[in-house]
Amino acid sequence: MHENTADTAPAVQQLTFSLAGEEYGVDILSVREIRGWTRVTRIPQAPEHLLGVLNLRGAIVPVMDLRLRFGLEREDYGDATVMIVVAVADRLFGIVVDSVSDVVDIDPAAIKPVPDMGAIVDTRYLKGLATHVERMVMLLDVEKLMRPEDVDALGTALPEVRNVEVSA
Repeated sequence: MHENTADTAPAVQQLTFSLAGEEYGVDILSVREIRGWTRVTRIPQAPEHLLGVLNLRGAIVPVMDLRLRFGLEREDYGDATVMIVVAVADRLFGIVVDSVSDVVDIDPAAIKPVPDMGAIVDTRYLKGLATHVERMVMLLDVEKLMRPEDVDALGTALPEVRNVEVSA
């Protein structure tokens, strides 16, 4: 006898946030901190979406603007701008979003695969789509947000950043 485990799978908790009027979700287990916008130290020759690094209690945390990562128009950072610090493979990084909504429970059976939208929309950062209280939530795959080449570029630039911070 074979049971359907999708019916008994526990709900996955997602921290939902807004970006350019759309609702996104990130697995709550990867979230380490939610904080207001803080100025970051720029990294020489970093891609535009990598805003810089932040010293977070001794850890150097790269910070990316999710709008720029998704090819959207940049917004001014203000009091409502939020940075979500997430952990991926024992490494912290920050993602700047428009605002945080709430933590929601998503039934794994309700998560639908991301449809192929061709070249119009880059869907490689999405794990799936779910409907929660009449609204569509796009579930992010945080591991795909920070590409290996971004991490390599940061590793090369960080000694320069540390030297600048020490001498300043």
